[in-house]
Amino acid sequence: MTFFEPPNENLRSDGSANDEEITPSKYVTDQVELHLEDAFQGLSRLETNSIDLAIVDPPYGASSTASWAYESKERLAGFGGDWKLTQESWDLITQHESFEGTIRWLQELKRVVRATGSIWIHSTYHNSGFVNVACQLLNVEIINEVVWFKRNAFPNLACRRLTASHETILWAHTGGKKREYLFNYDEAKRATFVGDKLKEADKQLRTVWDISNNKTKEELFFGSHPTQKPLRLTDRLLLIAGKPGGTLLVPFVGSGTELVSGVRYGMNVVGFENKEEFFDLAKRRLENELARAPSLFN
Repeated sequence: MTFFEPPNENLRSDGSANDEEITPSKYVTDQVELHLEDAFQGLSRLETNSIDLAIVDPPYGASSTASWAYESKERLAGFGGDWKLTQESWDLITQHESFEGTIRWLQELKRVVRATGSIWIHSTYHNSGFVNVACQLLNVEIINEVVWFKRNAFPNLACRRLTASHETILWAHTGGKKREYLFNYDEAKRATFVGDKLKEADKQLRTVWDISNNKTKEELFFGSHPTQKPLRLTDRLLLIAGKPGGTLLVPFVGSGTELVSGVRYGMNVVGFENKEEFFDLAKRRLENELARAPSLFN
């Protein structure tokens, strides 16, 4: 692809400048590998065709320098339970950085995810266009575009836009025209989900999901991440494409929700996080989960 500039080695996986040195650390068990490390560096060490499923929740580039005149410690109810209205440095990235970063981590995922596996990618309107274009350029086929409808969406404070009530999740695979990716069709069809008014038992699962963004007390017991997803959402991703005994990759760990869900589903999990605060949070959640009796989503 000669129309791309050579990869900028001074960028971290979140697209921001690589001006902070990370001291590597890791938490390893028989089922878990959690690394305090930049995703680009970690992904480069993974063996080709070694991953059965990847769940990617990259920085959206949604933060800005705008202020709503709330104190940084102020919590606002209604968007993900309590929403911290603060500007996160890891999310302050330019459009060029977002697109370049997307190309780079998607190239690595195309290399490490098996043809029989697949990739879930979270996005909003801030970065969904970049992700879609990157998939097409790299011949990563999009299986479905899922609309996650958030019934309890936070209102638009400026009153100059419609209230953002959804996020987009792309389901993609790397196997080309053979389309060998795992799809747990029967399980998805049989399933019903508490609170989802759109899914009926024994009806095909559609691409609009009605899932509250609120997290339980258990999910927030050890702390939280500003873009933390609810377990009920991640559990559904695994129900559709997870493989018990297979390997789940989470390049941007955050609070560790996807890793916890993977452990519950019986998968081996590998993740990377470049912030020590969130590495420690994910580690505590995983230690707690591993101490519980194993079962599919308990």
